[in-house]
Amino acid sequence: MSDDRLIVALDVPNALQGLAMAEKLGDSVSFYKIGLGMLTGGGLALANELKQDHGKRIFLDMKLFDISNTVENAVRGLAQFDLDFLTVHGDPHVVRAAKEGAAGKDLKILAVTVLTSLNRADLDAGQIKPGDVQELVLERAARAFEAGADGVIASPQEAALIRALPEAEGRLIVTPGVRPAGAAAGDQKRVATPARAIGDGADHIVVGRPVYQAADPKAAVAAILEEMGSLQVH
Repeated sequence: MSDDRLIVALDVPNALQGLAMAEKLGDSVSFYKIGLGMLTGGGLALANELKQDHGKRIFLDMKLFDISNTVENAVRGLAQFDLDFLTVHGDPHVVRAAKEGAAGKDLKILAVTVLTSLNRADLDAGQIKPGDVQELVLERAARAFEAGADGVIASPQEAALIRALPEAEGRLIVTPGVRPAGAAAGDQKRVATPARAIGDGADHIVVGRPVYQAADPKAAVAAILEEMGSLQVH
């Protein structure tokens, strides 16, 4: 039985491999993330096929960032595929434009706060203003919600803090950087287990490599679902 709190990231090279993985996972997974890395490998076609032919929910992880008019037009084009989630950068002008582009559709606009692969040294190198990473995430989340974001993407370590924000009432928190107990962190620097992330207020968790690189991906999903199973659905 699937649980749509679990989103499996199909960060494989092309749509054929993505479809093969989805077929291997079968009914155990109901929600997939398709990202920028597969855009030139048929990612949009795969998203449409999984949605329309297989009844899956789809999170398109594009992390759009541009001037307002361009973002609005891009989101309007993507919204025609009737997908479920789309990421944009959390800057208020980007969020507002994305919401305009998604008007009339069920597409949820999720704002990126601070990428879960970044730490303070990375932010310094990018000339992002000084301050604790968690404080920056909270500030960006609040501003994104005020601009109309349906939810935010944030590290599991910030989920509880964001959930406590008044602005977060009724909004989604989606957490990448989730690693099952015993799994390697990879390039993620701010991680937590699935149970911890859900317990701290995440509505959905995103898991990629621990599933698609597993010797038995379906067993890996079953283990994650078991770890989540004792927790109540939000």
